Amino acid sequence: MLELRPNCECCDRDLPPEAADAVICTFECTFCSDCAKGVLGGTCPNCGGNFSARPIRPAAMLAKYPASTKRVLKAEGCAPLPRNAA
Repeated sequence: MLELRPNCECCDRDLPPEAADAVICTFECTFCSDCAKGVLGGTCPNCGGNFSARPIRPAAMLAKYPASTKRVLKAEGCAPLPRNAA
């Protein structure tokens, strides 16, 4: 089950479970669409994968399976991986 992390790892923008601008990679690294398209150029800086829109969990399921409250932020800043690093 997806964690639905609460923030962008790059800029720390709040991304509540219903956020339509949240994107994730296959490892659930979570970013806002502005950072994903902008500074990251569509590539996850952690794994080198691409992004997909994060699904929105229906309210009834959110009550039963709440979103994560653990914030993840890249302390060293946010920059894309070099093309050959992944």
